[in-house]
Amino acid sequence: MDNKTQRKWNRVAKNFDFMTGIGPDKRWGTAKQALFSHMQGNILFLALGTGLDIDFFPKNQTITAIDISPKMVALAQPRVAAYEGEIEAKVMDVHDLPYSPNTFDQVYTSCTFCSVPKPVEGLQKLYEVLKPGGGLYMFEHTGSHYFPFNMMMHLMTPISSQVGPSMNRATTENVRRAGFQITKVIHHYLDVVKSIHAEVPSNI
Repeated sequence: MDNKTQRKWNRVAKNFDFMTGIGPDKRWGTAKQALFSHMQGNILFLALGTGLDIDFFPKNQTITAIDISPKMVALAQPRVAAYEGEIEAKVMDVHDLPYSPNTFDQVYTSCTFCSVPKPVEGLQKLYEVLKPGGGLYMFEHTGSHYFPFNMMMHLMTPISSQVGPSMNRATTENVRRAGFQITKVIHHYLDVVKSIHAEVPSNI
């Protein structure tokens, strides 16, 4: 378990809904709902946080939802209990997944890999637990290739990463580096906020 990352997200847990639940989730809710509409089979979801994304899940799914912060998972319990389907919420670090290879049909992330300390290694763990042909569906904010946004994000990241996410992650490239085949990238705001659809090659 990455104790430093766990402590960081435990610290912000009590204010998480205020920071992310009013503006960002209302703004991007439609995009998240469209991404999550693909849910089927045995699903792994990262990172649960306080459960704000549950409102955008389709009903009657079987989902294992993990988060590195026990305080986040505790705050998520009312939303987990209210979901019309099955959600098993667990405290877990993506770098140390205990699941066997080929366990899950799909993996979903929501603004997750801006904060995973070793993003390529984390994505490789997801690759391992997905079945051949399994899908990776990500809603993420990333770094930009456009000036001056790229420069601003590089300058902001040393500060933002101390209390929350990094601002300059090359997540699309990291997905490829982890071995996934990217099938679609949908840009929601410039090249910063995006949905990424990828899969484990079915012939592995």
